[in-house]
Amino acid sequence: PVMRPIMISRITGGDPMGATQFNHGRQAEELVQAGLMRDLTDIATKDKWTEIVRPKSLLDSCTIDGKIYCVPVNIHSWQWLWLSSEAFQKAGVPTPKDWNEFVAAGPALEKAGIIPLAVGGQPWQASGAFDVLLAAVGGTDAFLKVYKDKDAKFAAGPEIAKVFKAADDARKMAKNTNVQDWNQATNLVITGKAGGQIMGDWAQGEFQVAGKTAGKDYTCLPGLGLNEVIATGGDAFYFPLLKDEGKSKAQEVLAETLLDPKTQVAFNLKK
Repeated sequence: PVMRPIMISRITGGDPMGATQFNHGRQAEELVQAGLMRDLTDIATKDKWTEIVRPKSLLDSCTIDGKIYCVPVNIHSWQWLWLSSEAFQKAGVPTPKDWNEFVAAGPALEKAGIIPLAVGGQPWQASGAFDVLLAAVGGTDAFLKVYKDKDAKFAAGPEIAKVFKAADDARKMAKNTNVQDWNQATNLVITGKAGGQIMGDWAQGEFQVAGKTAGKDYTCLPGLGLNEVIATGGDAFYFPLLKDEGKSKAQEVLAETLLDPKTQVAFNLKK
C-alpha cells in the first residue's frame, strides 16, 4: 500500500518500471484504460494460461474488455485466525476452536499479561479483519448481500449488528497492540506475546521461517472456525508499455517464467 502511489506516479509520469505488482481487483484498471499497460493476450494464448490458472476467477480478474493484462502468481485468502499455543498454555485455557471461544478466552489472556488479539496499526489490517468477521460471523450470504448486492436495508439489520458486536470485541481485545506492520503483529503470536491474529494465509510464511509447526506451536482456523469459507484473491504482475524493444522482450520472458510450473511450485511453497 505504501509503494502503490509511487508505482502509479512513475507509470503515469512517463518513467515506467519493467514490471509492477498489484493485488487482484481494480487497482490497475484506470492504467489499463489509459493505454499505459501491456496487453498480454498473445502470450497467454500461446502458453495456454486458461488451462493453467486455477481458480479461473484469478485470470478473469486480469481480463478487461476480453484482453489479459496481468499474470496471476498466487492465491491469497484473508479468512484465517492464527492462534499461539504458548499463549493459551500460559493463560491456562485450551486453545480455542472458533472465534467465540477466542473472545471468551480474552480475559484469561489479559490476566496472564498477553495481548488477546494482535492487530497492526495500518488501516488495511483493521478493515481486512472486519471483512473477515463479516463472512465468519455474519455468514457467506450476509457478506454477498452487503458487498455484492449493496443491500442497505440488510446492512442496517440485526445480522450485521452481530458483526459490529464482534468488531467491538476485536477492538477491545486488540487495544494494547503497539506495532504497525502485519508481520510484527504475527511475530507477537509466534512469540506467545499475543493470543491470536486475524490475517491472510501469507502469515504462514512467518511461522515457517520461525521454525514453528502447525497443530503444535500454533493453530490456524479458516473462517475463524465459524464459517469455513475462504475468498480467493492474490498478487498479479502487470507490465507497463515500454518503448525499449530489449526491455519489452524481457517483459515477455518474465511473464512466461512467472507461470512456469517450476516457478509456481518453488514460489508458492515459500509464500
